[in-house]
Parts: sequence; structure tokens; C-alpha cells
Amino acid sequence: MKITRLTLWEVPLTSHVAYHMAGGKTCDTVTSVLLRIDTDAGISGWGEVCPIPHYLPAYPEGVRPAMEYLAPVLIGADPVGPEVLMSRADAWLQGHPYAKSALDLALWDITGQVAGLPLHALLGGRQMADMPLYHSITCIAPEEMARIAREAQAEGIAQFQVKLGADNDWQADVARLRLVREAVGEGPLVYGDWNCGATRLDATRVGKALAGRDIMLEQPCATLEECAAVRAATGLPMKIDENGHDTASLLRAYELGCMDAVALKLSKFGGLSPMRRARDLCLHLGAKMCVEDTWGSDVTTAALLHLAAATPERMLLNTCDLSGYVAPRLDPGAPARKAGRIAPPEGPGLGVTPDPATLGQPIAIID
Repeated sequence: MKITRLTLWEVPLTSHVAYHMAGGKTCDTVTSVLLRIDTDAGISGWGEVCPIPHYLPAYPEGVRPAMEYLAPVLIGADPVGPEVLMSRADAWLQGHPYAKSALDLALWDITGQVAGLPLHALLGGRQMADMPLYHSITCIAPEEMARIAREAQAEGIAQFQVKLGADNDWQADVARLRLVREAVGEGPLVYGDWNCGATRLDATRVGKALAGRDIMLEQPCATLEECAAVRAATGLPMKIDENGHDTASLLRAYELGCMDAVALKLSKFGGLSPMRRARDLCLHLGAKMCVEDTWGSDVTTAALLHLAAATPERMLLNTCDLSGYVAPRLDPGAPARKAGRIAPPEGPGLGVTPDPATLGQPIAIID
């Protein structure tokens, strides 16, 4: 089997509710890049990457030139067994993991179809029928955030990510976490996420003001060292996100004692191949994992659900139905949340196929 063509589309995904984070980051309408790899056997694989603006070293306009640059390595190559071709792509083009993430997903999709197996069977085997979801709450007035938490809880959600820092008011962030904690009662997981937007001082003040409450903090500051200092000063457990992007950074976070949990995101690591290795390292280190991606619709959601389903249940903190936060849905038959949980797609490979009507005209055809 040989790769014959790469086709790329840019699709605007609009959040159902404008999504506000610290540092002026906002998800309203964001561009997602879809990649289809065609082969001479008539089998096609799909990939997707959707960077959030100003969030990580990634931007959607970088995917097309990366694929064009990689074309000499990809066209005519055997796509089955993704890690072989991805190692050649890494040698040809250093860095740009976000662009390679879409490529890696498409190669896994083809491999699963050739094997006649869903991807979770190739990523370690299915560990659970469905997985717990968290609900991410946009950073707005504390009372409104508590209302959103109650509504999500009524639909079965038991884990709540409370976005913080959009107004640079640490006392408002205390109120956000306190009111959400009170709204959902004891037991559900509540954690506050600054997306690197807090100073060490403000994050420490928030944590100390919530002393004695069942709260976890997520990536308050821009460096692992600052996050470790906040964890030590507050005594609250810490989840790492932006600073966990490869095996070296995961090991550093573990050494610093600030990785009680970690967000593993496909486009940070460069796809399923490196994220599977990160998953296995976290199993060894004992860090609970949120298996997700930065943003996206049904293709990236399908990929992360397969990896989440193949992760031991006791070590999976949660996963994310990214496609449930945005419109349009690229595959109307793709999985959706049910009673706060979600199952991976059925069928070989990713198990999803975007509706051509949602994609529009391609931005590039490379053959």
C-alpha cells in the first residue's frame, strides 16, 4: 500500500458559548485543519488539528506548509505502522508537533482499517466501556459559573474545570472555586485552571484562601518551577497542562513534585504515537491523566477517546468530548456524551468519517 494524495481543509469551529481564559485567550470561532490521506488501495485516513490562538506554539496556517514540506517523505510511502513513517517525518522536519499530530492520526486511522480493528485495540486494548468526562466552565461571573456547574451536574458530569484569571482578580477566582465547589457538593472533582496566566503570588493567595477545601489547581504559572512552588505553599494537588508536552517535561514535573495529574493533548505531543509513550510513562510515574487535545471536532475527539479507552481506569482522570463544545459536527454519527460519560467510536480505525458537506473546498491537494 502506498500514499497517493494528501488533501487539506480549513473548517471554522464555533463554540456554543464564548470561552474565556486567563491572559486574554478566547475560544469563539477557531480554525480546525482536516487532513485526509488517500492510498492506492482505496483506503483513506483522517486527521485533525485545531490550535487555540495564543495558547501554544501552534497555528492552523502552519499545517499546510508543513505537509507540503513533508510531501517527498510521504507520497509513495507505506502508511501502515505509523511510527516508522513518523520517525522519517521527524528526521525530515524537526519540531512542528501540532502539524504532525494530524498526520499521525490519519496514519493510525489507515492502520486500524487495514487491521480491521478499532484503534483502542491497537493502543493497548479496551480497558473500559466508557470514560468519565469533565466539563470546562468559561471564566465569567462566579455565580454564573456555579449555575453552569449545577446544570452540567444534572446531566451526569462529576468533574468540573473552572477557568480562572480572565479578569486578573484573585479574589474573584477564590469566589469562582468556592461557589462551584458549593454548587456541586462534596465528592465531585473541582479544579481551577489559569492556563499559565497567574503569578506565583496570586495563585498562592487563591490556594491559601481555599485551604481545607477539596480543590485541585491546574497550571497556574508559566513554568514548572513556579507551579511546584505554588503546590508547596498551598498544599493543594496540582495538574500540569501546558508545561507537559514531551517525556522530558513529564519527568521534570515529576521530579519537582507538582504532577499529581497531567493533561495529555494530542497536538502538544504530536499525535497518538508520542502520546501513547507519554501515557505509558505516566502509568509508571503514577500521575493520573486527562486524555484530550487543545480543541477540535469529531476526528480529534475520536482519536483521544480511543487512547482514553485503552488507558487503565484507575489512572484515567477524565477525557473530553471536544466536538460537543463546537459546531458544526463533522460526523453527525460520532460519539456524544451520555450521563457524564462517553464511549469511543465503533468500527475499524478512528471509526469516524467527516461529512464532505461540512468541509467545503480543500485548501490544498498534494500528490
